[in-house]
Amino acid sequence: MTDQRRTAPLISLISATPLAIPPAAGAFHEVFPEARLWNLLDDRLLDDATAEGGVTDGLAERMTRLIRHAETEGADGILLTCSMYGPIAERLSTELSIPIYAPDASAFDAALEGSYDRILLLASAAGPLEDALERFTRAAAATNPGLKVSGTVADGAAAAATAGDTARLAESLEKACTSQSTDFDAVLLAQYSLSPAADALSQALGKPVLAGPKLAAATLRAQLLGEPLPAQTSTKANNA
Repeated sequence: MTDQRRTAPLISLISATPLAIPPAAGAFHEVFPEARLWNLLDDRLLDDATAEGGVTDGLAERMTRLIRHAETEGADGILLTCSMYGPIAERLSTELSIPIYAPDASAFDAALEGSYDRILLLASAAGPLEDALERFTRAAAATNPGLKVSGTVADGAAAAATAGDTARLAESLEKACTSQSTDFDAVLLAQYSLSPAADALSQALGKPVLAGPKLAAATLRAQLLGEPLPAQTSTKANNA
């Protein structure tokens, strides 16, 4: 790696919806400003997965081609921004010559390593919620079997995120949280498109809200620049 690439690594953000790009880019500008960002977008990947009831073999191959393209063309690291395609990043992590992360891998780690007994997982639609619940519950069973995990869909969150209305997004997420009959110690956001409301939601609830973009950016920064994870992104702080 040249000196320039060591100090300004090229990070490929691979997205299945345009809604995930601004939160991911914003997180890198804040947490990993040295990075040069390269957006690769197939804006049918999420819609097609929703229509198919999940990620089919054909959709997985489409995402894999994007990942291989990023590696071949010189990316120093890859972050997928759509949680439904996270398992592909996990599967390819041992095959690529560069680091690759699922969008919620770092957020999952923060949730599992924190001193939480109950986690509430939020999504804007049933498909992403079911996918995230299945993967996070499996991870919890392996590393923190005492952790209780529940999840819910926040009605109106998708429309608010699409409109870029952070206040309305935070309101819809808060309503989903307060409608739960069981208590929880922290909230885990299942999608990047929800993360712009993380701080407002944390303040409204008085509880930590774990969102993937900043945690993922911090993880890649630490790996590529050889620096420790900043405390504010590696703990249960409400700006995670």
